[in-house]
Amino acid sequence: MPRPTKQQIDDEILEAAATLFARHGFKETSIQRIADAVGYSKTGLLHRYPTKESLQQAVLDRVLSDIREIAGQVASRPPGPARDRAVITAVAQLAMDGPGTVALLLTGLAGSEESEFGAAMDRIGEPVFEAFAVDPETDPLRAIRVVGALGALAVAGVALREKPLAVTQDDLIDVSYDALGHRSAAGHDTERGND
Repeated sequence: MPRPTKQQIDDEILEAAATLFARHGFKETSIQRIADAVGYSKTGLLHRYPTKESLQQAVLDRVLSDIREIAGQVASRPPGPARDRAVITAVAQLAMDGPGTVALLLTGLAGSEESEFGAAMDRIGEPVFEAFAVDPETDPLRAIRVVGALGALAVAGVALREKPLAVTQDDLIDVSYDALGHRSAAGHDTERGND
């Protein structure tokens, strides 16, 4: 079996850290807990990331990079169902590849700015809402729908990885898309009226 590359090791560490930060918070997640999750020694982990803060920053940078990439992919599309489906599809793939990243993304949308980590997480919301072309200040209901859609992706993504069901990624996309107030019917998408 070939040795993992530096990038594969970093990806594994960042994904585990994202999962643990989303689940337990930054303050309650120790370097040892992250090292245990990836099967490395604390010393080995600290060799790659010398402090918990540097690991936190690497995780946040990765999450921001992922969501900014998605926002960039849909930037030329007009707001509406087609753009929403494109964002949901890209985030669903991200959830299947790295559910911790999407869980942390959701934490960033729903978190509090009271802590230093909370303030850093708040930066994640901007590109998420940008990707969905929503201003949470002027359209709070749509912002809640976006959070709900991402919550469905995060929870289902984790569940599908841990205990595969007879559910496809397309099913996951449809459920999340529905949470945005759209519906899929007979192969075409239409926007619902106010329910």
